Amino acid sequence: MKRIFLLLAVLGALAPARAADPVIAKGSVVVVPVKDAITDAQFFFLRRVLKDAEAAGAAALVLDMDTPGGSLKSTEQIIQMLMKSPVPAFTYVNTNAGSAGALIALGTKKVFMAPVSAIGAAAPVVSSGQEIPATMNAKIVSYYSGYFRSVASLNGYHPELVDGFMNLDKEVKVGGEVINPKGALLTLSAQEAVKVIDGKPLLASGIAKDLDQLCKEAALDGAAMVRAEPSGFERIAQWITTLAPLLLLGGAIGAYMEFKSPGFGVAGVISALCFLLFFTGHYIAGLTGMEVVAVFALGVLLILIELVFFPGVFLVAGLGTALMFGALFFAMVDVYPAQPITISYDLLARPMMNLGIAIVATILSIAVLARFLPDLPVFRRLFLSAQSSAGTSIPHAEASSPALSAGDTGVAQTTLRPSGNAVFGSILADVVTDGQFLDPGTPVRILSVSGGKVVVEAVG
Repeated sequence: MKRIFLLLAVLGALAPARAADPVIAKGSVVVVPVKDAITDAQFFFLRRVLKDAEAAGAAALVLDMDTPGGSLKSTEQIIQMLMKSPVPAFTYVNTNAGSAGALIALGTKKVFMAPVSAIGAAAPVVSSGQEIPATMNAKIVSYYSGYFRSVASLNGYHPELVDGFMNLDKEVKVGGEVINPKGALLTLSAQEAVKVIDGKPLLASGIAKDLDQLCKEAALDGAAMVRAEPSGFERIAQWITTLAPLLLLGGAIGAYMEFKSPGFGVAGVISALCFLLFFTGHYIAGLTGMEVVAVFALGVLLILIELVFFPGVFLVAGLGTALMFGALFFAMVDVYPAQPITISYDLLARPMMNLGIAIVATILSIAVLARFLPDLPVFRRLFLSAQSSAGTSIPHAEASSPALSAGDTGVAQTTLRPSGNAVFGSILADVVTDGQFLDPGTPVRILSVSGGKVVVEAVG
């Protein structure tokens, strides 16, 4: 039992996980580097920082961008996230906003560029860099150019720029002026991007030599500047969130084996590590906070309190179980501190699927373990080793042993909750009560022996 408390101790190690992050204060300007390729890991990092900025009441978010492009899916997720947030986002092209970077820039309120910089050339390609077959490319360009034109219009940019960035087959005009001929992809230098057409800049609001000048031109001067950095685990977090059902399954099975085999601490350690990885990954990915971890730990604590102090009374354990399941579910729900929660299928689908898969797999696995686990030689050796280390050296009997029969009396060797072990003379047997929770040392009597199952009750 003591080793189950390891779960609470290990979960507590999450608390300082991001202690080294800079403190985002109310009214501060948060600078987020957008470097290298745009991937899911970049999205996780941006999401985590944006949620911290919303919670703190930051004045603005500045994307310090130098990227050749990347995943179209991640680009779309980043744009949706930025446009829904009450924290205004700005882009500083320093020095390259190629492909996906150019499209993300259109999802921010204003774009500023370094004196020597470029933005554009967003034609879709496969991950290897090769061109997409003509028909598929036409479908992708048609759909996404429409999508990003609406993004550009909502943020006050010329929507025609999107066709220049993505479509080789269109001549692009802004205000009657041809800015890109047919057969080429549009790429703008800093000086071209600030050119005024029809009373507003073609794309960029200004040229800034550094972030300080950007803040002045964007009327953000005077605000404290905080630079966020990726933790180094963002990419790992991507895999952890993908493998969430397996981690939940491992945690549940480990906890079950720990309860079934007193003194055998390996299962408890595995359970604790699985839950630790689950919460750490979702925490780093910006999906959950420490409050959810605290609720899960409280649920575990309530279950332990019932097992130790109120065995057989299921109310406290039921509440603890509900808290644990609730914490596991909401750890996967993507909510933002400063945005209203809108219950929708998209919001709940992934958490429901992951938790549902884990619950079904756990039920099936426990059914198999309950049937075959006591007969596994590896488990038997480990179990007897644990018993011997506690000072016990008693031969173990199969549950269906003819040496045991109804009416035999003995003593509970372990806590029966409701299953465990009891000693009958010189025989150590696997037993189960009819629902009672009995402490070690309690006198017991066999009610029945049937089909490998020994049912006992307390004597007196």
